[in-house]
Amino acid sequence: MRGRVNGGLVTGAVLVGIVVLAALVSFVWTPHDPTLVDASNKLREPGGGYLLGADKFGRDTLSQLMVGARTTLYVGIVAVGIAALIGTPLGVIAGMTPRGWLSELIMRVNDLVFAFPALLLAVMLGAVYGAGTLTAMIAIGVATVPAFARVARAATMQVMVTDYILAARAAGRRRAAIAVRHVLPNIGSMLIVQASVSFAIAILAEAALSFLGFGTRPPIPSWGRMLQESQELLFSTPRLALWPGLAIALAVLGFNLLGDGLRDYLDPKLRRIRAER
Repeated sequence: MRGRVNGGLVTGAVLVGIVVLAALVSFVWTPHDPTLVDASNKLREPGGGYLLGADKFGRDTLSQLMVGARTTLYVGIVAVGIAALIGTPLGVIAGMTPRGWLSELIMRVNDLVFAFPALLLAVMLGAVYGAGTLTAMIAIGVATVPAFARVARAATMQVMVTDYILAARAAGRRRAAIAVRHVLPNIGSMLIVQASVSFAIAILAEAALSFLGFGTRPPIPSWGRMLQESQELLFSTPRLALWPGLAIALAVLGFNLLGDGLRDYLDPKLRRIRAER
């Protein structure tokens, strides 16, 4: 059927759109000051001016979720940006010279970095430079570099055997020009999909780091720290853990669905099959 819409892509785009909208709105409006400690509203139940209630410090839960979305997106954008800016060029270089010593060096260093997860890198960086948002962004970004490098290398190797690349090399074009004019435009769709999937991983990593105390520091709201602060009241007031946990789950689901949908939509083979229907 011609022009059929990918349900996963639409669902993912809607969920991501909700998170982005909440973050953007939080710049200009929140129901209450998310950092205001008010003992009179401690553990206030939902209702009145507090749609989702208040936490153990009397802070509005909805306001914290909205600003927490901003924090999560900020960390994810910077972390994925770091990974893409470092990993993509390395992967392209390795893919254009797959049998050279430089390619082997890049991929072996890539494997070494891949052995250190974001949490471990954050602990190491936090011990040296102190915990905080910057530490989380750098740790997540560096830990995600291998994923971009591998995707870029595999995609580049596929592009390098095409006729237009062989024609460009026969015409005497330099490798840098081939990479910029021919390779990057043709692997861009794969990198976009990888960025979407990596964003979901970054959201989980940021929440975990904040939960452990190595991420965003108080008083800036963070979904992970909201979970950490609610754990002692998990059985008496479970809603305090429900809302940030649900926000993390929906955000991760949204970016994963968006990545899968983009992969199906941007895949040339699938696009050709859809066009023939």
